[in-house]
Amino acid sequence: MLRVLAVDDEKPLLEELLYLLRSDDRVLSAEGASDATEALRRITRAVESGPDGPDAIDVVFLDIQMAGLTGLDIARLLAGFARPPLIVFVTAHEGFAVQAFDLKAVDYVLKPVRPERLAEAVRRARAMLGGPEEPAVQPPAGPPPAAAEPTPSEPAPAERAPEQIAVELGGVTRFVAIADIAYVEAQGDYARLHTDGGSHLVRIPLSTLEERWAPRGFVRIHRRHLVALGRIDELRVDAGTTSVRIGTAELQVSRRHARQLRDLLMRQATG
Repeated sequence: MLRVLAVDDEKPLLEELLYLLRSDDRVLSAEGASDATEALRRITRAVESGPDGPDAIDVVFLDIQMAGLTGLDIARLLAGFARPPLIVFVTAHEGFAVQAFDLKAVDYVLKPVRPERLAEAVRRARAMLGGPEEPAVQPPAGPPPAAAEPTPSEPAPAERAPEQIAVELGGVTRFVAIADIAYVEAQGDYARLHTDGGSHLVRIPLSTLEERWAPRGFVRIHRRHLVALGRIDELRVDAGTTSVRIGTAELQVSRRHARQLRDLLMRQATG
């Protein structure tokens, strides 16, 4: 069972997070810290007491934007410890995901925190610590679909679903048309969808999107990038390095994908 420290400088949010963690049968104890100083003091004491000591901490659920040191600052400091606790970031801001996973975060949970999403983060942390394997936590199923046939002006969700991808931020779910996506960037276990109007973070690995969207003309050009073939404006080869331009973005093409990409673009241009 997990021994947890939750860190957030907003008291109501910290209390809610602690309530959810303490409600999880896989959590042995959950304590809170309301600022970076208190968090570092508790973590240092935990590391000094050892993994079997009375003050041990297995996982820190860490807010990012706090007064003084940020959650990212704390994570960087913990990286210098011989046996630091695992880190799960809990934040209202999606823009720190790359830095978070660079710091070896176990998970990145967006606020407002949904119980099933937090339960999945607990599962991941437990698995990292060698706990028994558990199935991934699935979101609760919605109500069964109505038996009536949809009218022509109201297409069935099954017909619409492949055309869009759901993007959740701050409790609001938006539906982004796949046709509007120019390229996708891997960010740890997440993927950032780039459109003309901005970018959106989804918790889907790039490899999964590559498989799903291949019939729509998306091709892998690098371990970090998946692009819509029809959105490529230029292919550049310079001193053995290949890149593509999509709007104002220039993306590197790995050597293993370069030849296939050139062939696909030539076929598209002549076909």
